[in-house]
Amino acid sequence: MLSRRLSRDTGLRTVHSLPFRARISAYPTRIVSPSQRRIVSNLPSSRTTIPGTAPDFKTFFTTPPLTLTHLRQLSITTSKNAPKSTPKALKYAYRFAAWFGSSVLFVSLGVIGFFVYDATTYVDHASNKSDLTISQLALNPRRGGPKNLPILEVFIDDEDDEDRKRQKDKPRLVILGGGWGGVALLKELNPEDWHVTVVSPTNYFLFTPMLPSATVGTLGLRSLVEPIRRIIHGVRGRFLRARAEDVDFSARLVEVSQVDCHGVEQRFYVPYDKLVVAVGSVTNAHGVKGLEHCHFLKDIRDAREIRNRIIRNLELACLPTTSDEDRKRLLSFVVSGGGPTGVEFAAELYDLLNEDLIQLFPRLLRNEISVHLIQSRDHILNTYDETLSTYAEERFARDQVEVLVNSRVSEVKEDSIVFTQKQKDGTVITKELPMGFCLWSTGVSQADLCKTLSGKLGKAQNNRHALETDTHLRLNGTPLGDVYAIGDCATVQNNVADHIISFLRSIAWKHGVTDPEKLSLHFSDWRNVAEQVKKRFPQAVGHLKRLDKLFEEYDRDRSGTLDFGELRELLKTIDSKLTSLPATAQRAHQQGSYLAHKFNKLARAAPGLRANEISDGDVDAAVYKAFEYKHLGSLAYIGNSAVFDLGNDGWRFAGGLWAVYAWRSIYFAQSVSFRTRVLMAMDWGKRALFGRDLMSY
Repeated sequence: MLSRRLSRDTGLRTVHSLPFRARISAYPTRIVSPSQRRIVSNLPSSRTTIPGTAPDFKTFFTTPPLTLTHLRQLSITTSKNAPKSTPKALKYAYRFAAWFGSSVLFVSLGVIGFFVYDATTYVDHASNKSDLTISQLALNPRRGGPKNLPILEVFIDDEDDEDRKRQKDKPRLVILGGGWGGVALLKELNPEDWHVTVVSPTNYFLFTPMLPSATVGTLGLRSLVEPIRRIIHGVRGRFLRARAEDVDFSARLVEVSQVDCHGVEQRFYVPYDKLVVAVGSVTNAHGVKGLEHCHFLKDIRDAREIRNRIIRNLELACLPTTSDEDRKRLLSFVVSGGGPTGVEFAAELYDLLNEDLIQLFPRLLRNEISVHLIQSRDHILNTYDETLSTYAEERFARDQVEVLVNSRVSEVKEDSIVFTQKQKDGTVITKELPMGFCLWSTGVSQADLCKTLSGKLGKAQNNRHALETDTHLRLNGTPLGDVYAIGDCATVQNNVADHIISFLRSIAWKHGVTDPEKLSLHFSDWRNVAEQVKKRFPQAVGHLKRLDKLFEEYDRDRSGTLDFGELRELLKTIDSKLTSLPATAQRAHQQGSYLAHKFNKLARAAPGLRANEISDGDVDAAVYKAFEYKHLGSLAYIGNSAVFDLGNDGWRFAGGLWAVYAWRSIYFAQSVSFRTRVLMAMDWGKRALFGRDLMSY
């Protein structure tokens, strides 16, 4: 039996009576600090040892254990001698100081690095002049063509470097215009395969979706433009600042004009192997009188003129000599056209008046200002979903922007605008609205070059508003594979029924029928025809999903087959459902990218085609698929809010500032270069910090 005894002081059970091994295991192992060892050594103990001798284990284990009182004394003494902890506030101060110091160091290094880089961009000495080899044909081009004009066969920079020397013998690709379609083509074209020349009357690319923001100073004018030569440099192309006047399709010559340094118009020819017409469009006047009193919004110069006119009207309204009637007229702003451009301009104008005007101009002006939006349809943004159009109208009504729907402008006077408005009961009344400013934004029409080409091609061109192309974007009526048209100046012709014979020819040969019009199609034959239609007209895919229902619907005589007349009626129905592609930057960009990929593939296939002596026929269709437009959605800014219509099967939503930031982010990402993105971000920041620029210059 093991004896048990209790401590006198605490009553704790001791282990002194346990065997030796049990005593050792009964004491837990603990790591203590040096200060705790010193404290323990000073505690009272009955154990005594002779200095210089080893302790006796028996005496050690028979020593009374540490009592609870001793442990408390140990804890109190240890806490008194332990170093004090740092306060939390001081810790946070240390962390903030470290973060702030690191930030200052990082910014300082960035500033120093920028100045070091900036110093390397300056050139202290003039570049060395060297002997240049320039062809005499570049300085004195030979004359020829129908009008015996100079022909630009050799450029003055063809011998500048080895890359240009290699390019001068490549096929000549001439692009007329520097808009969305032309720039998209340039950015994705393989520079090793083509000798590229861009002809445009302006030497910059304009980011048109943000143009309304530049009219009121939200964005600077330079933030929306990119030098076209900088874009062309990526494909080592040439640029001619001139205007295309005509095209000789048989001789493959483009006639261009430009005013020389003496003010005299000069004309010359630019030869091509492939020509891309991307000259854009002009504003549609709709036969309205007095449009010389209106402003348009198609170019950066238009934005500057609108900005100057708005500021001018505001300043004139502040003069003491201005009567109340003139002040109200000067502060009456009218927008004709309820499409995206007109709506976004009205929204930007409201933001200017509501956010900046009241701070810098007399408050009387804010009370007298009125904004009117005239729309011929029953809703603004009529190409968007109706719920979004209604939301935009309600937003404008809340912001005191008057929306006049079912209204058509009949005349624009110098100080007023006359329009007719259809009432709910069907009656039409005529109204006259005083105005000091009018923006005309009602559709597009053909440019002068497009009218010239359309008249020259005759019956091959039947559209009065745009040049007609096939689904491979080749201009109808021109030699196959020579001339293409993209962007606002062109429209894709959807004439499925006109190709019925070509669809039936192979099936008729398979069935041994000489005349395709006498052929009767079974369902398997109809499925074959549908596949050909989808391949040649990709936009018709959505109308050919249920082939069995279409076959059953147009089998009028219930014979189980489709005769020639029934098939023609079916294809004409599909034709009627195919609408023209929208005249937007999105469509032009997709067409430019499509042509770039096609031209790259044609260049790779050229050696094989030459080896097999293939120069005629539908090479485009053999090498690349037809163009298919994919609608990615439409956006519109409506005054500190935005609406999104992301296609037939997409989302439709609207919102406040979060939608504005999303709208900005999308266009920020689509900007043409890093330079313009930086400038746009800086302009938005300046508007937030300092407001809009209210200067006219």
